[in-house]
Amino acid sequence: MRLNRLPGYGLTELAFWPQPWYERSSWWMYSLKLRTDGTLVWYRRYVDRGMPGRAFVDNYDDYAEARKAAVELNKNVDFDIDKLSQSLKEKESLRLKVEKALTAKTRLMDEEQMMLKEAVKRHVNDLRIPSEELILKPENENIRQSLLDTLNEMPYLRYVFLPNFKVCLRLVDHNTWEWSNNITSKAAKICYQECIARGFGLPGGAHWGKTKSAIRSMLLPRANQLLQLASVKRMLDEAKSSGKKVLVLGCYVFWYEDKNQVGWSVKEINDSEITSKGNAIWKAGTIISKNHGRIVVLPYTKENGEYVKGYTKNAPNDGKALPRHKDEYLELPFEILDGDLMFGLFGELNYE
Repeated sequence: MRLNRLPGYGLTELAFWPQPWYERSSWWMYSLKLRTDGTLVWYRRYVDRGMPGRAFVDNYDDYAEARKAAVELNKNVDFDIDKLSQSLKEKESLRLKVEKALTAKTRLMDEEQMMLKEAVKRHVNDLRIPSEELILKPENENIRQSLLDTLNEMPYLRYVFLPNFKVCLRLVDHNTWEWSNNITSKAAKICYQECIARGFGLPGGAHWGKTKSAIRSMLLPRANQLLQLASVKRMLDEAKSSGKKVLVLGCYVFWYEDKNQVGWSVKEINDSEITSKGNAIWKAGTIISKNHGRIVVLPYTKENGEYVKGYTKNAPNDGKALPRHKDEYLELPFEILDGDLMFGLFGELNYE
């Protein structure tokens, strides 16, 4: 594609992070660019590969590779915000917006990949279908091996997208798969979501935010097992000794209370509702807990600039959270840990 025809061509790049390329089952690097009206927008990134006037997709085979590349790109952003002809207040506001946009994107993608790994692991001992028992129409025989390869990795799927054939398939009966004519990007996205959701017994085509909320709840007992790991105990002891009592790790929060000898516990985090309304999550601030809710909402700023402290609550179907006595209200600072840590910690937990 010609450089001057690319969306966002010539705009300043301030941050990088990959997103799924659903139609290719790969990852496309995106760059956060500053538009002339002062807004920040994520654009697909293209790279120069030695052909004058032309650019190529900056894509990667898997998230781990793409994530590593993004970390390096973000270390080497060469634009200096201080050189902008804006007031100090406007420059500081832009820095915060960039940081918050990158934090939100990082946590979103890290969480989905953690959920995907967990979905696959939950079905590692499932029976795999033999090739001769896979039922396809005669004209679809050419996709048998590709479909088998996918089902060997994720035997729980009911919808599959095969990028090499640009086709979606659906399970219509026992071991019987049919070709779907729906090969739009939306269908490919649903198949991506299916890889995560169906591993937890949920459909890939349902409301994605509600689906991920349900998965967080399912994973909470497993997340609580982290408290038994020696490495986590050591990390939490070090955090407590330095005055830290709230640590955010992926979609969970390590929460410490010394009253009533509660000690460390694990709560869920919920910021999808906040960010969906155009608000921005802060990476610093405090959380005030007036109840014993199991969900933590991080501090955020509304679009009008109003700052809202973090708080605790229950999920919609849990009923009202048990209130704390006013003398037992907690106002705690928090720290966000590297999402890579959650991948590693969950990997240490073995199934019976």
